[in-house]
Amino acid sequence: MNGEFLPVSREEMTDRGWYYYDFLLVTGDAYVDHPSFGTPVIGRLLESMGFRVAILAQPDWHDAEAFRAMGRPRYAVMVSAGNLDSMVAHYTAAKKRRGEDFYSPGKKPGLRPDRASIVYCNRAREAFPGLPLIVGGLEASLRRFAHYDYWDDRVRASLLSDSGADLLVYGMGERATREIAAALRAGTPVSELRDIRGTARMSPSPETAFESVMIPSLSEVREDKRAYARAAMTEYDEHDAVSGRAVVQPHGDRFLIVNPPAAPLGTEELDALAELPFTREPHPMYDALGGVPAIEEVRFSVIHNRGCFGACNFCSLAFHQGRTVTARSEASVVREVERMTKHPLFKGYVHDVGGPTANFSHPSCKKQLEKGMCRGRGCLYPKPCPNLDADESDYLALLRRLRKIDGVKKVFVRSGIRFDYMLCDRSGEFFAELCKYHVSGQLKVAPEHCVDAVLTRMGKPPAAVFEKFMAKYAALSERYGKKQFLVPYLMSSHPGSTLADAVRLAEYLRAHDLRPEQVQDFYPTPGTLSTCMYYTGIDPRDMSKVYIPRSIHEKELQRALLQWHRPEKRALVEEALRRAHRADLIGFGKNCLIRPYARNGRKK
Repeated sequence: MNGEFLPVSREEMTDRGWYYYDFLLVTGDAYVDHPSFGTPVIGRLLESMGFRVAILAQPDWHDAEAFRAMGRPRYAVMVSAGNLDSMVAHYTAAKKRRGEDFYSPGKKPGLRPDRASIVYCNRAREAFPGLPLIVGGLEASLRRFAHYDYWDDRVRASLLSDSGADLLVYGMGERATREIAAALRAGTPVSELRDIRGTARMSPSPETAFESVMIPSLSEVREDKRAYARAAMTEYDEHDAVSGRAVVQPHGDRFLIVNPPAAPLGTEELDALAELPFTREPHPMYDALGGVPAIEEVRFSVIHNRGCFGACNFCSLAFHQGRTVTARSEASVVREVERMTKHPLFKGYVHDVGGPTANFSHPSCKKQLEKGMCRGRGCLYPKPCPNLDADESDYLALLRRLRKIDGVKKVFVRSGIRFDYMLCDRSGEFFAELCKYHVSGQLKVAPEHCVDAVLTRMGKPPAAVFEKFMAKYAALSERYGKKQFLVPYLMSSHPGSTLADAVRLAEYLRAHDLRPEQVQDFYPTPGTLSTCMYYTGIDPRDMSKVYIPRSIHEKELQRALLQWHRPEKRALVEEALRRAHRADLIGFGKNCLIRPYARNGRKK
């Protein structure tokens, strides 16, 4: 442990000799003082600026008393729903209530409300009238514009409008938080904080402090799906710290003004942030409640980088962390792992060294730093850009250094890797050493599908690229005498995927002897281009029409096909095959997926 926890009660405040404090940070997660959790990062950042910070984790939201328990903060309340959107935390893609919450003590569900950011803001405003109210975190970030809400099945207003907060911080909020806190300490009214990058506000006027672009209004995107698609594409294109403009969206008689993104933190800033005095543990108040399970995945893992230029259409990273990759220094990561080895629970295994994409450790190209991300195309999609700097040597050097630390037995890479990027690295050294040293029996990769038309809607590389990767992975594993397997992440029912496409994917998996135990049904989360496709039936990149599998039953059929080998899925698989006119796959041939039933109703 590196320090003491930030106070969570009046008693802990008085133990420190505090009779006032500056900022109250409200979160929908349990308080885990680790840099993988957004609220503690902001708390430690404010603390490093000399502020007194208190944490209010998973408060009772039914009235304002829980918010008043530590008294009124001097400067502001800052609200976050937690590391996940609260609706995603509560509901599956089938809109069924989840039975567990890994970000809560003992995995107990129901300790945060639905739409937690809005509810917490309402209670905070009730508790502290007139106090500046700032909302941030992933939920607020991805809902900053008018957005399609899968659970309501309608377009909702910006979360900023619904929450009544004074400011919304989006993306990775450290820069904006620093500026807001410094301005409030200097006595600047929150209503005058109009020029902070990475923030949004509601205004009676469309005037902005930056060059701006107007997008279709709330009422327009509710009434016209083509207007929604145009707005979504503009929002995506302007999310760039170099070239992005402010985006203005009318909401009734007011205007939502979203300032351009803040610049990503550089290496020295990331190092300083990671080395703030986190205890790296859940608060002891959870010990008797079973602890907080979310710590187990990150306790002995290292966040090495931020940002992702992979830009998969179903992923929110591009719209939250951004597409510019920055990374910590080798020395900083080494210091973190050296401290890790002294932890009483450490068994010699570093579970992960990664981030959004583990093998990205620098910007995609030099041009990106000068002119921003290219609009209308990706760095890896539809094929790798000629300007792509596919160099994994920095990441490889880091892994080599970590393997040599006393007390470290193995260093694993478990966060996502981009296999198409690996194949662009002509040296092949990282691929070889990944297979030789850094796979814990199974390597998780995300081909997502095998039908190129579906992969195009996803923004993923063609299936032939994954096949090339599989062959090389098998050859390298054999070379090093390793019995290692691939665990593919697959997605059913993504926009563009027909039942026939799902059958082709099932055939592909059988042919390659891939039997996934887990399949992700497409989940229309706020802020992604795939969610725009799901709602509108339009691909916002070219405004073309997209087939959408909408019914719950079709989703069940597509999902079952990807797990055709499981007995409990057999009836659904047979129905899907007959609907797709592929009864030829029911039989005894080597290419068949399932066997037919005999007259007595049993399989032959």
